[in-house]
Amino acid sequence: MFGRLLRLIVIGWIVSMVAAAIAAMSVKRRLVPTTDESADEITAVAIFGPFTFHSTSTAFRGGEIECWYGGGVIDLRDATLAPEGATLRIRAIFGGGQILVPASWKVVSRVTGLGGVQDIRSAQGHAAIDPELVLEGMLLAGGFAVSSELAEGEDEWLDTIKERQADAAADAQAAVDNLEVAADTAAAEATDRIRSTADAASDAVAEATEEVAPAT
Repeated sequence: MFGRLLRLIVIGWIVSMVAAAIAAMSVKRRLVPTTDESADEITAVAIFGPFTFHSTSTAFRGGEIECWYGGGVIDLRDATLAPEGATLRIRAIFGGGQILVPASWKVVSRVTGLGGVQDIRSAQGHAAIDPELVLEGMLLAGGFAVSSELAEGEDEWLDTIKERQADAAADAQAAVDNLEVAADTAAAEATDRIRSTADAASDAVAEATEEVAPAT
């Protein structure tokens, strides 16, 4: 009896993992990560891979973070909170990472689920009217740490991720450039063919007109 129950649990776990993986790919196709560091609202996506985003917003209002079997770092240390505060909506499934904020920021966590958000900064007093960064959403076997400094040894990892993102962006731009060149070439060839066809049709019409024209 126990062995059968254990098999059912394992099968259910595998099915749930497969379903989550399919859902993750659907989310990945739908979301477009923010690349503009000055954006006041951001979308950060880590699905089956890492991410890193550095914000320089002068009125940061929040956005969303999606982590499915991945994670990374959101660096808000050079950002300024909007006067009304900001809200970051988090969904992390077998994922997580770090949220870097200035030491003076007021951060409030309202995240639920099987995981958590831990503020590891030194405690500071905040006035009730101070703008705050609210973290809300759902975690499933995931978590985030709020800090003002990268964890030891993560500098090199972060530099590597940034290089990979830069390379990926360069490859994507090169692909776009190649597509534009191919499109221009195809358009030019199509235009030449249309002109040739039009010229041929015009010549055919002229010949037919001459053949049916009455003799004078």
